Amino acid sequence: MNPMPPMKLRLQPNCLPCLIGSLPLTDYREAARLVWSYTPEIPLWVQLPKVPAEGITRQFAAGMPGLAEADGRALIDTTAPGFEEAVMRFYEEALALEGGAAELDASRFAMAPEAAAGFFELIRQAAVRTPPPLAVKGQIIGPVTFGTSLCDSGGKAIFYDPQLRDAMVGLLSLRARWQVRRLAALGRPVLLFIDDPAITGFGSSIYIGLGRDEITQSLGTMIEAIHQEGGLAGVHICANADWTLILDSKADILSFDAYAFFDQFVIYRDPIRRFVGRGGIIAWGLVPTLSPEDLARASAEALHAQWA
Repeated sequence: MNPMPPMKLRLQPNCLPCLIGSLPLTDYREAARLVWSYTPEIPLWVQLPKVPAEGITRQFAAGMPGLAEADGRALIDTTAPGFEEAVMRFYEEALALEGGAAELDASRFAMAPEAAAGFFELIRQAAVRTPPPLAVKGQIIGPVTFGTSLCDSGGKAIFYDPQLRDAMVGLLSLRARWQVRRLAALGRPVLLFIDDPAITGFGSSIYIGLGRDEITQSLGTMIEAIHQEGGLAGVHICANADWTLILDSKADILSFDAYAFFDQFVIYRDPIRRFVGRGGIIAWGLVPTLSPEDLARASAEALHAQWA
């Protein structure tokens, strides 16, 4: 696949603001304007969930073998004629990319403008921005969230099927590499965050049978893919979780909701110290997002007083 050499630049975050990705808008240019207005140092491409094609799972599902739709929901139809052949073609294309016999930008793993208009809008605007940003940020759905929200034709989440999980991780990893490669062409360090809120279900009755090894292996593969393209890999989880899943991984950045879950996070004292000690960055979600009342009461001054 002829990957780019790893970037030499490392990020010095210096408490700069950074967004998660989704905005409650339908106008990409207005969304980009807000991004540049409030986070010009680390802009990102915006996801607009109000646009049907940009639901968190649907936006990244294109290219998955057996992808179909029923009753308005995406699924993997393992009973469809030719499904096994589709799986074989999927792996053949992935292997051709790894061997340098095909181009990533022309593959199924590239994102189409109709599925991620905000991505292409960011590239267009960042290319002419003066001064250039400190870094640029992208995001991709995480393997647990993708694999537990997308089901096969029998209603079983694909994360629990070893073959489908392997294909899913391959799809997301190559799509992550494509993002980093395209963003790296801007000449700035690239942050690519893996958004995986479903990890909060690990260890609970929500996802019985969700194993630590399967989670860490899936995340680890995606993180390694980002690193292979020279990007910095972040993991964002918006609720409480077993934070060792991230702190003990090779992620460069851990992003969490500090406003709502600070007390639960800091009990992981030793893993946090190890993470920071090896150069890991913690992104603190200081602005309330779970309660409209908390958000209405919030102000820059009040949040500064709370966290300073």
